[in-house]
Amino acid sequence: MGKGRVFHIGAVLSLVWLIGWLVAWEAFVAPLQPGSWLLALKALPLLLPLRGVIKRDLYTLQWSSMLILIYFAEGAVRAWADTNPLSRQMAIGEVVLVVVFYVCALLYLRPFKKEAQRMAKELLDKVKVPHG
Repeated sequence: MGKGRVFHIGAVLSLVWLIGWLVAWEAFVAPLQPGSWLLALKALPLLLPLRGVIKRDLYTLQWSSMLILIYFAEGAVRAWADTNPLSRQMAIGEVVLVVVFYVCALLYLRPFKKEAQRMAKELLDKVKVPHG
């Protein structure tokens, strides 16, 4: 199994796991208060890139790696500030899953970015517009 395949699988699994993790956290494991299951809806934006990530769409992997940083910030803040120990553990889990997704997405995209840079340089070398 190639490295690209491993990183793709890592990105897909961590994204799916993160969605389930967030729903479980807010609905069942450690809701902020009884009946606050509506906070589980914060996982909905993660469904938007799921199909593209599964299909290895490069553009989706790029923008979802930026979207996921919102969840990193939320997890870090709640890991630091939440008074419920179980909720803190869930927040740390969120941060870990976000980091796994982010690293896997970037490592999957890396060869494509290098190839695009190589092609752009090649094109510029062919064009070589004189200055002044």
